[in-house]
Amino acid sequence: MATLSADVATKVSADAAQKFIESYYLALNSQRNQLSSFYTPTATMPDGKPLPIIVWNGNVIPDPASLQKLFEEQMPRSHYDVQGYDCHVLNPNYIAEGTQGNNTPSKNMTILVTVSGYVKYGESRSVPARGFSENFVLVPNPVAANARGKHIKEWLIQSQNFRLVV
Repeated sequence: MATLSADVATKVSADAAQKFIESYYLALNSQRNQLSSFYTPTATMPDGKPLPIIVWNGNVIPDPASLQKLFEEQMPRSHYDVQGYDCHVLNPNYIAEGTQGNNTPSKNMTILVTVSGYVKYGESRSVPARGFSENFVLVPNPVAANARGKHIKEWLIQSQNFRLVV
């Protein structure tokens, strides 16, 4: 399998992180019915742990549908304002389970994305903004490799940890 040079892998991961952040936080702010589509399909790791791993402010969320339901039914309207992010290639030779790898080396990696910003919960202008920090591990979407021209997410969340900052 061909590997990417470090500078190309960095560029690919930075572009992927930027596109992901733009679409994910838009969904949190105004398209909550699409949240579950950002995650890998539910699976179980060999050690019995579920995938994707979702931890929201210290609470383990069992699956993407439960997170979407939480945001649709229990969370007040919110506005996430991303102030900064960083990304790093975790595994430059990742092959998704059930595939032989993508023919495009730039899609055979996992990416760590770290995000920080402010969030307001509620519609009142007087609601104070709270800081947040969030980490994602993104993996390539194997369906996207064969879906040219379609609006399919290229990267999916395999692990997520959100925390409000005190």
